[in-house]
Amino acid sequence: MKLTIIIPVFNESKTISEVLNKVLSLNLEKEVIIVDDGSTDGTREILEELNLKNKNLKIIFHDKNLGKGSAIRTALSEVTGEIVCVQDADLEYDVNEILLLIKCFEKENVGAVYGSRFLKDNPISYRKYFLGNKVITFIINFFYNGSYTDSYTCYKLIKTDVIKKLNLESKRFEIEAEISIKLIKNKINIVEFPISYNPRKIEEGKKIKFIDAIKAFLIVLKYKIIK
Repeated sequence: MKLTIIIPVFNESKTISEVLNKVLSLNLEKEVIIVDDGSTDGTREILEELNLKNKNLKIIFHDKNLGKGSAIRTALSEVTGEIVCVQDADLEYDVNEILLLIKCFEKENVGAVYGSRFLKDNPISYRKYFLGNKVITFIINFFYNGSYTDSYTCYKLIKTDVIKKLNLESKRFEIEAEISIKLIKNKINIVEFPISYNPRKIEEGKKIKFIDAIKAFLIVLKYKIIK
């Protein structure tokens, strides 16, 4: 199965080259779509240079910062693989574990595979982020009768025909909640698999904020009201 790896990136000049090297070295059939979401720290220039050197990359540039959700939605229109995976442009996740996650599709009728950071022991950088994820995941499970342990994981591998049917609307980090909710509402068979996680600090570029938790809660309410 061909895997499309979507990399939304905003101001990640320190890590983007290493992440891309790791992704491109994965031993599987793949395409890589990068969406630069209006970077201003030199990331755009790095990608423009890579675009000239590596024809295996498909790079799209947003003129201004629109958010992670918008970047993912832009990339989805270009996907040709049978499965879609989002890869953050930092080093919090172990790229090689994508190979373990994609094997889960060998099971019958699996539509999505979540890499869960909470099914194994991993470090916690900020307790507030840990608790925020736990609360949002609990609320999604409560309102939609789900069984997630990590609804906000970046590593969501989803069959392309499935994710395109979700008609995603979110512009920023709340897209994680929207995807998790709509997979349940569409009765998609979801499998979770333990993954490693190396959280970075705010001073290292971590971008998610408290307001994003509020937006996630509003998304939970929105799709509960919209049947």
